[in-house]
Amino acid sequence: MNQTDGAVPGLSGLHDFDFLVGQWQAHHRKLKQRLANNHEWIEFEGTLLNQPLMGSYSNTDDTVLGVPGAPYRGVALRSFDPKTQQWSIWWLDSRTPSDPLDPPMVGGFHNGVGTFYGEDTVKGKRVRARFLWSNITPTSGHWEQADSPDEGKTWETNWVQDITRVR
Repeated sequence: MNQTDGAVPGLSGLHDFDFLVGQWQAHHRKLKQRLANNHEWIEFEGTLLNQPLMGSYSNTDDTVLGVPGAPYRGVALRSFDPKTQQWSIWWLDSRTPSDPLDPPMVGGFHNGVGTFYGEDTVKGKRVRARFLWSNITPTSGHWEQADSPDEGKTWETNWVQDITRVR
């Protein structure tokens, strides 16, 4: 769902994440090992609470991840840049709260699909990372994360999250 504010030039993507405001249940599937030719997934539940900030120019998620034997929390912070018409997304992880934030994932929505790219580190090696938001309705959505060890020629999806609105 790509909501736009067509009346104000430079703000056409400002409301792209409005769908996410509220409280959600999340079902996660995550590869046990990234970029290791591994096909073993772990599944777990979680929650997500999203709220807008700065007049909808940013928003934040408080996320609870019920990973079996090692639950943790995280915060996603998103910020919209009207000059570039793109969103930047940062992640703060409760397991490493003092680490510097990674460079942001950057992108936007087109035809109802949000695509965001950035850099990540897997086993000490820099890789290209991608987030996709899709199948967005007022009561559900789908997010996935993928890595590319070859600058985007191939992608391995390593995390899938399906959310259902609680309120």
